[in-house]
Amino acid sequence: MPWLLPVSTMLGGVGIALSDVSGTYGLTLVFVAISGIGVAAYHPESARLARMASEGSHTSMAWFSTGGNIGFALAPVLVGRTVGVAGLCWTPRLVLPALIGASLTLPVLRALAHRQGSQIGGSSTPIVPDGVSSFVKLTLAVVSRSIAFVGLSTFIALYIQQRLGGGTATGTVALFVFYLGGVVGSVLGGNLAKRWDRVRVSRWSYVITAIAIAGVIWIPGPSVYLFIAMASAGLYVPFSLQLTLGQDYLPSRVGTASGITLGLTVSIGGLVSPLLGVLADNTSLQTALVPLVVMPVLSWLMFRTLGEPAIRVPAMASSR
Repeated sequence: MPWLLPVSTMLGGVGIALSDVSGTYGLTLVFVAISGIGVAAYHPESARLARMASEGSHTSMAWFSTGGNIGFALAPVLVGRTVGVAGLCWTPRLVLPALIGASLTLPVLRALAHRQGSQIGGSSTPIVPDGVSSFVKLTLAVVSRSIAFVGLSTFIALYIQQRLGGGTATGTVALFVFYLGGVVGSVLGGNLAKRWDRVRVSRWSYVITAIAIAGVIWIPGPSVYLFIAMASAGLYVPFSLQLTLGQDYLPSRVGTASGITLGLTVSIGGLVSPLLGVLADNTSLQTALVPLVVMPVLSWLMFRTLGEPAIRVPAMASSR
């Protein structure tokens, strides 16, 4: 369903653009949910087509993931500048990035359709059996990674502000370092996978991540920023690798595999974050962050049971 790329991109942008039009909390939730549907619909097809366009290159898939990470980093700045100029009445202008993004997908779809047409009559890709058990283990690893990532991204600014003082500036710097480390980690993961296999790279990245998150929680002073960068990079090194692993473990359902391994990164972590907030309210923010150290350890345990699957690049969708 290649048409999902422009349609879902626009749906995501329109939902955010309309989120303040009504002025009521209930309708705001409805429009945000509509935006979330658009974002969720984008993930499976975009990941499948990106894998096809990259022809199985881990580096190219890493750059694909980096694009999304850059968007995560720029979004708070973009929204803050937009509504900071004239208030929330400027929210509809937030549809412009979606409009640009949807327009950029159109020549990509034409190019991929042309490639498919030129390959008609060629040899077909052999069917590789699904590794359902391996995919389930990978999913559990992704869920654990998701909880650690969303938990840190949600509370890191407030936690560093409490630890170091200095007002909101210290928290803003922490968040910037966190997202910057993610960009570096995404690119690094693709390059490391060219030298070692994806499972080994992901396994070691989670070991480093567990140590780094512990440093974020307990290491005092400005050196905590180094551990923030390490934790972020460690969480993002396996990001694109898990995506292609999921596609290779479940070759008959590449869209489903992409949606789970990419979409769960946000959704599951977002569902657990309120529980961390409740724990912080009843104890302390530092105590609430301690469970996040365990999450990459669980991901590491899952990866210890996984092997490198056969690589299969998904083909363009048929008309059915």
